Amino acid sequence: MIHIIADTTCSIPVPDAQKRGLTLLPQMIIFGENTYRDDNEITTEEFLRKLKSSPTLPKTAAPPPALYNPIFQECASSGDTAIVITPSAELSGTFRSASIAAQDFPHADIRIIDSRTIGSGLGMLVMRALEWSRSNLSADEVVAKVEEMRHRERVYFFVDTLEYLYKGGRIGAAKMLFGSLLQVKPILTLQDGSTFPLENQRTRKRALQHIRELVKSEFPTDDSAYISIMEGDAAQEASLLVEEIKGDLGINHIPVFRLPPAIITHAGPGCLAVSFFAKTPKAYPQLNQTE
Repeated sequence: MIHIIADTTCSIPVPDAQKRGLTLLPQMIIFGENTYRDDNEITTEEFLRKLKSSPTLPKTAAPPPALYNPIFQECASSGDTAIVITPSAELSGTFRSASIAAQDFPHADIRIIDSRTIGSGLGMLVMRALEWSRSNLSADEVVAKVEEMRHRERVYFFVDTLEYLYKGGRIGAAKMLFGSLLQVKPILTLQDGSTFPLENQRTRKRALQHIRELVKSEFPTDDSAYISIMEGDAAQEASLLVEEIKGDLGINHIPVFRLPPAIITHAGPGCLAVSFFAKTPKAYPQLNQTE
C-alpha cells in the first residue's frame, strides 16, 4: 500500500484531506512566545486578524521530524510505502524535516519529493499522486509521474508589497526589485523553486489583467491543466478572476484555494495567484518593466 503525505502548504483544506484519506501535517506559526499548528490551532481568518494587529511579523517553522516519526513507523511495520510531497526546499524547511525523520527508518520504503512549488499547484500534485496511488501503479510509477508533472507547472502571482517576502527570506531573485518599487505591483513566478520576477505593473487591476494574458497564452487545450486559483485575503478579486478566466478559456470550473497562514506570512495579505500545468516544462522570460 502507498501512503501519500503532504503538509498544509498544499492549501488542501484539512476536512477535505481527511475525507480523501490524505495524511496532512501542519506548519507551525509563531507569534512572539506563542506557537500554533495551522491544521487545528489557528485558521487563516484568525491568523489574518493577528497579523494585521501584530507590531512584528510572525515566523513559520516546518513540521518537526517528530510528527513524521509515527507515520514512518507505521509504514515500516506494515511494509507499506510512504511518498512525501513537500513544498519547495527553497521556500520551506519541510523537505529537510521529512528527510531527517526518514533517517531513523533506513529499512522502510520512504520516498521524499521536493515539488519545487507551493500552494494549490502543490495541492494538485498531491491529489493526482493520491489518485495514482490507488490505481494499481507502483511507487516508482507514482514518483515518476509526480516528477514529470511538477516540471510543467506555471504559477503566476502578485503581492501588495515585497516586504513580507524580503523579511521572511523567501524573496529569491525578486530581491533585485526590493527598495526600488513604491506602488508597483510585481508579477512573480517560481523558477526552480525560488521566487522570480516577471513583470511590474502599476496597479492591481493591470497585474490581474496581465496574469489573465499569461494564462491564455500558455494554457493547454485539454483537461490536463488542473488550473486553480489561490488567494490570501483577496476573495472578491479571486472570484472575479475565476469568472474572467472561465470566459477566456471556455471552461466550467476553476477551484479557489484559501492560502494557509504559513504562505501568507511570507507573501502578505492581498496575494493572489494562478497555477496550472502546461504541456511542456517551464520557460522563464526576462523581467519586463511596464509603466
